Amino acid sequence: MDRVQRRRTVVIAVIALVLVGMVPAPVVAQSDAQTGGTVVVDEGETVDELEAFGGTVVVEGTVTGDVNAVAGEVRIEGDVGGNVEAAAGSVTIDGTVDGDVEAATGSFTLTEDGTIGGNVAVGAGTAVIDGTIEGSAEIGAETITLGENAAIAGDLRYGGTLEGNTDAVGGEIEQDSSIGVDLTPTIQPIASWLFSLYVLALNLLLGAALLALFPRFSDRVAGRVASAPVKSGLIGLGVLVAVPILLIALLITVVGIPFAVAGAFGFALMLWIGVIYGRYAVAAWLLSAVGVGNRWLALVVGLVGGAALAQLPYLGSLLNLLIFLLGVGALTYGLYSHRRASRDEPHGSRAEGPASD
Repeated sequence: MDRVQRRRTVVIAVIALVLVGMVPAPVVAQSDAQTGGTVVVDEGETVDELEAFGGTVVVEGTVTGDVNAVAGEVRIEGDVGGNVEAAAGSVTIDGTVDGDVEAATGSFTLTEDGTIGGNVAVGAGTAVIDGTIEGSAEIGAETITLGENAAIAGDLRYGGTLEGNTDAVGGEIEQDSSIGVDLTPTIQPIASWLFSLYVLALNLLLGAALLALFPRFSDRVAGRVASAPVKSGLIGLGVLVAVPILLIALLITVVGIPFAVAGAFGFALMLWIGVIYGRYAVAAWLLSAVGVGNRWLALVVGLVGGAALAQLPYLGSLLNLLIFLLGVGALTYGLYSHRRASRDEPHGSRAEGPASD
């Protein structure tokens, strides 16, 4: 195996590892720390403890110990023998937690099927209690709603507006405006930034793999964005609209369902690569304007800059959308051009493109 083949083998392995990090990650160890787009303890599965950081953390099975999670969404649908500590966009308890629950979240929900055996301490935007709390509760939220099936055996101390079935509280009800005031604004941004750093790391890994495996093709994509930004953006918009319509049309036909599923995964990967190429291309163009032509620096500047833009309301999202359309359009045109050149080339020769870089 020559050097080029060895390099490609290593890079393909890196891409595979990156892709694995994006798919749902079942917890396979008895006591484990998990990171992934989705972290799941499957139904029928039992683990000792769970420390998780991901887009979504779901417990459908059994965790005999504690659950500590930082995520966009945390759902407890199975059984937790210990405590639950979560910083998330939303936390839902639809199963059984034997210990205490502490959460800093945008929304907290204890469903009618949910039971918490210990105490509850929550700082949230909104809180809905419609299940059973066998201990006491301290809840700070703008709105706290006690449902018809709610039952709190101990006391309720709250900050915010309390609504609903106050007869559900077996102990005393005390209003304390200081509860939850500082908790949510502090922890939620930390969770958001941690998740953003995780996504940035994945993007850097995949971007580095693309540049190492397809350096000339990557440069052509970047050059396409710089030389024809309007056309690239329009192509990207067309792809974003047309491909989902085609996939839906395939789903309607029973025969086309497997192709639609495979196509959806391929389209999702293409969009991800489009994000990376778009940010890389714009950064490469900006750096070239000041006389810097380092593709690796362009990759880092582009992805870090895109992640920073994502934190800006409205304007950041709009700019990232435009950069995304540029990347998808230039990537689509590059793949089409390579296919056309490969079809028209003389027998025995090879067109320059992703497969020949």
